[in-house]
Amino acid sequence: MPDRPPRPWGELPRAEATAPDGLIVVDKDQGVTSHDVVGAMRRLAATRKVGHAGTLDPMATGVLCIGIGKATKLLQYVTGADKEYRATIRLGVNTHTEDAEGEVTAVRGVSSLGSDTSAIDRAIGQLRGDVQQRPSSVSAVKVDGQRAYARVRAGEQVELAARPVHIEGFERVGEPRPALHGVTPVLDVDVLVRCSAGTYVRALARDVGDSLGTGAHLTFLRRTRVGAWEVGQANSVAQLASLVRAGEELPVVGITTLCTQLLPCVEVSEEEATALAHGQFIAGRETENTPAAALCNGRAVALISRRGSKMKPDLLLVQ
Repeated sequence: MPDRPPRPWGELPRAEATAPDGLIVVDKDQGVTSHDVVGAMRRLAATRKVGHAGTLDPMATGVLCIGIGKATKLLQYVTGADKEYRATIRLGVNTHTEDAEGEVTAVRGVSSLGSDTSAIDRAIGQLRGDVQQRPSSVSAVKVDGQRAYARVRAGEQVELAARPVHIEGFERVGEPRPALHGVTPVLDVDVLVRCSAGTYVRALARDVGDSLGTGAHLTFLRRTRVGAWEVGQANSVAQLASLVRAGEELPVVGITTLCTQLLPCVEVSEEEATALAHGQFIAGRETENTPAAALCNGRAVALISRRGSKMKPDLLLVQ
């Protein structure tokens, strides 16, 4: 097996003190996996209790939300947040992975499009709103307990069922750029996508190409937002490593802030907070959705949900 290329951040320091529980917004480098970033953050945060919310493919860059300590239990709510991406779709070429890392399966070119971009805009517009999207066969979706991409690598033919996603926004940015695949003319189209969790931007590229009859794949992908967290708030692993070397604190979004941005919140008294800490139910609250975050004196103490007329503790957030 060939050696893996060195990570772009080089040798990492290990923090002397464990980072506080919370969320760190990382700007993922190209060419590394999301798990690589988790491994790096375990060293920089000096704890094994690290996880990520929503995988980014190795070719993709941008926002990867990393949970530290008890915040790993909240990552499911981060994963469910809406996303925003900037991407480049290459019209005229298909690959088996629907991105630039895959083997080319067809070269059709774009001569059928002419110079009119209205057909491209119509194909993009058809994919806005509530749509049924078929994930890529090399996605991480599980089929009978095994990842789809693993089945494809084993030589199986995998066809995943379509599932509902919501595309809030899908727009072309700027004019298409002529390019060549070998000697075949192709077009690179920059797009902005705002979508629900579970949307595959690769699949959007594929579907645009299918609609136009040219084929298409993704050549660039950058996640610019996850829920309330934008790429302007993110730091690369190398930048975070510099903070650790300088003895400075990592930029952690605290548990209480995280809860208020992700969940409905209810106030509880100190007596109720103590009861929750002992696993006891407390009086019901008027809240449309649960789970909710229970706040005592402005501090998140637990996640709670309704059980009959009472509220029960699901997750304690303080010792």
